[in-house]
Amino acid sequence: MRVIFSRKGFDSSAGGCPSPIVDGHPISLPIPTRMPSPVRYIDLAGDYGALVEDLTKGKVSPASRCHLDPDLRSSVLPRLPGWRGALGQVGAAQSHLSNADLSVGDLFLFWGLFRNAERRDRWTFYGAPEHRLFGWLQVGEILELGEDGSFASKRWPWLRDHPHVRGGWGRQNVLYVASEELCLDGAGLEFPGWGVFRRGFRLTADGASPSTWSVPDWLNPTRGGVGMTYHPAPSWRADGTVMCAGRGQEFVTEIADRSDALRWLERLFESVP
Repeated sequence: MRVIFSRKGFDSSAGGCPSPIVDGHPISLPIPTRMPSPVRYIDLAGDYGALVEDLTKGKVSPASRCHLDPDLRSSVLPRLPGWRGALGQVGAAQSHLSNADLSVGDLFLFWGLFRNAERRDRWTFYGAPEHRLFGWLQVGEILELGEDGSFASKRWPWLRDHPHVRGGWGRQNVLYVASEELCLDGAGLEFPGWGVFRRGFRLTADGASPSTWSVPDWLNPTRGGVGMTYHPAPSWRADGTVMCAGRGQEFVTEIADRSDALRWLERLFESVP
């Protein structure tokens, strides 16, 4: 089984600021896009329009089109029957996933840059930024969409709002559709194969810069762990931290049947309710 730590949402380059943590709940803001997308921030249920306008100081408009990907929250748009979470990937990031030979059952853990925010006269940040896990998707189907993925929304109408099921992409345009049920080591966890963590999981080590992560021993090679792509040996420290790579979207690790990794994942999903 592979676990993919997948970088998504706003940051200093995409959107220009962190995504907000509101009342303890991380809200990953989909990035602005010029690529095909039917969705604007003001189309999303909730306060997305005000959040992007206020937190970017007007640089991103509520009427801007956004790249709602990964699409994990059923409540943000009207959904057709059968809807499931989905993630699209293209280009170099998809080549990296292809080289890692991703398959059904592999698990994406989505993370991004977050900062606490509150609404005064307008939405305002406070406190220090941090990297935090905010959601997951276990691969149930892999759809090779190519340059024009519109055929997918005809076969699966509930994919109609996903940006990758339109024309205008490169040949390496792939959609990962979530499994119906989350399973670890062959056992169902009574959760769907996609979703968001209620409070997320902080990756940033206490008192450190956002990119200094505190990681479990099963991941840290200096402590007998398996490591992950984009992170050569000098990235890892014996104190249980890793310097997160500044480039790359998809960090892949193979956990095989490690019981310590499976236990860590089980504890992570205990935080979902």
